[in-house]
Amino acid sequence: MSRFVLLASAFWFITLPAFGSEDDCSAVGDIDFVCGPVNAEDLVHVPDSRWIIASRAIPNGSLALIDTETRSWGVADLLAPALDAERYPDCTEPPIAEAFASHGLSLRRLDDGTLTLAVVGHGARESIEIYAVDLSAAKPMLEWRGCILTPGALAANSVSLASDGSLLATIPLDAGRTIPEAITGAATGAVYAWAPGDAGMTRLEGTELPYPNGIEIAEDGQHFYVVTSGGGQFIEFANTRPVAERRRSDRLDFVPDNLRRAPDGRMLTAGLVASDEVCGDVWDGEVFDLAAFAACPRPFVVRAIDPETFDGEDLLRGPRIETFSNLTIGIVIGESIWMGTFAGDRVALFEMD
Repeated sequence: MSRFVLLASAFWFITLPAFGSEDDCSAVGDIDFVCGPVNAEDLVHVPDSRWIIASRAIPNGSLALIDTETRSWGVADLLAPALDAERYPDCTEPPIAEAFASHGLSLRRLDDGTLTLAVVGHGARESIEIYAVDLSAAKPMLEWRGCILTPGALAANSVSLASDGSLLATIPLDAGRTIPEAITGAATGAVYAWAPGDAGMTRLEGTELPYPNGIEIAEDGQHFYVVTSGGGQFIEFANTRPVAERRRSDRLDFVPDNLRRAPDGRMLTAGLVASDEVCGDVWDGEVFDLAAFAACPRPFVVRAIDPETFDGEDLLRGPRIETFSNLTIGIVIGESIWMGTFAGDRVALFEMD
């Protein structure tokens, strides 16, 4: 069995063996599943609630809601659009649902009190879509407010909101650049910035990296952090103009994907083990084969990194699981880790002791 999958790392439609089947949703060891959400590439927890918002990197990939108490899911309800044309002049209509694939997410309460969701969108347009999150009903509802188009219709990957409504986003591949180039350490993309009133997104010189992926702005807005999938590193920048790189980690032993602030202030990143006796070594490959990488189930890691000391702690080192691979995100809710994937039909759940 196979299906068409929008790879979160490449934005290409290719045929991959399907990971998982809703007919087999049984736990594997201590890892349980909520089956049904296809390609839940990124996850954000709605504060003080039972709800997770999940992206779905597939055509017609409407955002999903996962109930952490009942361990069920459904498509997020959309309110009537309420365009803020002054702040978001790039677009006048919401994304076309049939063509919309949702990707990276960022959820933050802005200075004006609005709980705001930024969504990397692909499909009819390459954009960052902005939604207000309405919590007045039994479950969250989303109200589309506008979008920011990416320069040159380049595909963004991850996004992070600041409290003033500005944002940073990663564009991993400049025009003409490839993932195999990034795996060799070549700088293939960069971080882009946008703030209310800007005519468009601006490339931040000095952030050129081999496939910049997950990004998170520090709580105080003074710094931001990026993980690079091509270089396998966690990097801190001063959020100044021009930006200044402050520190970077040694190469990690897994391919980091998304990045998210944990409740304790540490930064969470997750990804697949780079060197595996079955699937091979990502870093040593002469020519990186994305389809082969995605199709071979690898062990995975969820790691918390202290942004002050750069010390890392593995919250989970997961085994090879035939029904769940291609890990992209791990978030902590209470004593649980919830995990998403760019090629699969479920999210995973691990209860920490």
